[in-house]
Amino acid sequence: MNVFEGGDGRYLEMTNGGTAVFVDVLMLAVSALAREPWDFRFAALLTLQDQNVMGRGVVGFDLAELDWGNTSQERAAAKDFLLRVLDLALSRHRWEELTYEPPRAEGYLRTYRAMVEDFDPATATAGAGVLPGPDEAAIASCARHRVLDALPFWEACVFCTAGV
Repeated sequence: MNVFEGGDGRYLEMTNGGTAVFVDVLMLAVSALAREPWDFRFAALLTLQDQNVMGRGVVGFDLAELDWGNTSQERAAAKDFLLRVLDLALSRHRWEELTYEPPRAEGYLRTYRAMVEDFDPATATAGAGVLPGPDEAAIASCARHRVLDALPFWEACVFCTAGV
């Protein structure tokens, strides 16, 4: 099972298939909204949740282990970005392009959104190095799928590695 933790004891645990869907719909949204350095770092973190590369059942991260920023303004902007990504994904942004119907995605997104909404980034430890650094940000785009890809980690997006 893959676990995405909320930092306060709450977590979202998903099967491998559920996690793949969760990452797919988030990548569609994050790719549309990323503008600031933190946004692209978070996109890189999502690419590292690609089980086709990282392995099945071994992905996930804890909100409390992310580097949300040094100031209250940076932390608020990062949290706002993540909430906007979740809201865009919940609006089914580009889901018609998926090669499958994601029946449980909305529930996963709603659960995770509630966790993010309740999370206070000021309580994060940020020492774990979970969020890729500025030099590892996902700034390249897959021309075929129009999403951010995993460079500098590997030359493919989550859809390419799935063979879509």
